[in-house]
Amino acid sequence: MTLVAVCSVKGSPGVTTACVALGARWPEAEHPVVVEVDPAGGDLLARWRLAMSPGLVSLAAASRRTAEPGLVWQHTQRLPGGLPVVAGPVGATQARAALGALAGSPVPVLREAANRVGTVVIADCGRADPDSAALPVMRAADVTLLLARACDDSLSHIAVRLEEAARWSRKTCFVLVGDGYPTAEVARELGTEVLGRIPEDAKGAAACNGRPGRSTAPVRSAVGRAVADLAALVSWHARGEPDAHRGPYAYRLAPPPPDIDPPVWWRDTPAPASTSRSGVER
Repeated sequence: MTLVAVCSVKGSPGVTTACVALGARWPEAEHPVVVEVDPAGGDLLARWRLAMSPGLVSLAAASRRTAEPGLVWQHTQRLPGGLPVVAGPVGATQARAALGALAGSPVPVLREAANRVGTVVIADCGRADPDSAALPVMRAADVTLLLARACDDSLSHIAVRLEEAARWSRKTCFVLVGDGYPTAEVARELGTEVLGRIPEDAKGAAACNGRPGRSTAPVRSAVGRAVADLAALVSWHARGEPDAHRGPYAYRLAPPPPDIDPPVWWRDTPAPASTSRSGVER
């Protein structure tokens, strides 16, 4: 019963790749579906050579008649590993039209789907801004993951827009992608928690993006292993509460349940830089 929005504010930190990896590695007790609501157009059609329909356009047309909880599932296609996805059209004009046609807003359709017991809707919102057609999805999400690369240009945009981005969602979780500044240093300089870090892994990303000729399965890649930890944390975090005493974009980072292997950012003191068994930079 969770709606997760995934977005960035600058550059291309791999939002779609992260969505697919999250869906593939989500805890087995829940059933994820990835929905592309990126107003700039989707990537799944081309990456996975999917059919034009069913998808976001057919979902938008059907939503004019009903918003019943099973509607999203009726417009999915399955990736080779079995992950169900609702692919958005490639063109920005078509994508915005489809989002506008979703009963006037994509929120009722996605929220109804996410309200089903055991269902997780992972919404690929692309690059977010205050005028984005996907902004209502982020506002309705139980958790929004804000992705950024750990380099100067990306982090400078995060620094000036962090409080603004926090108002886009009831819970905004910051996630770093790839190499660059250490996690602890980024958290200290920005004054916010870093929920996780997705490692630089070209082969794993290629597998998540459906590129032929790659032998690395997404679930066995460094990306897949790291995202498995992140997915477990997000699933648990969706049931947490905002921490009003620590600002609008901070929430209680209590120790995770014992069945979740605690990554380094839960520790009280920083650890030396290294690579964990899940491939997450420490």
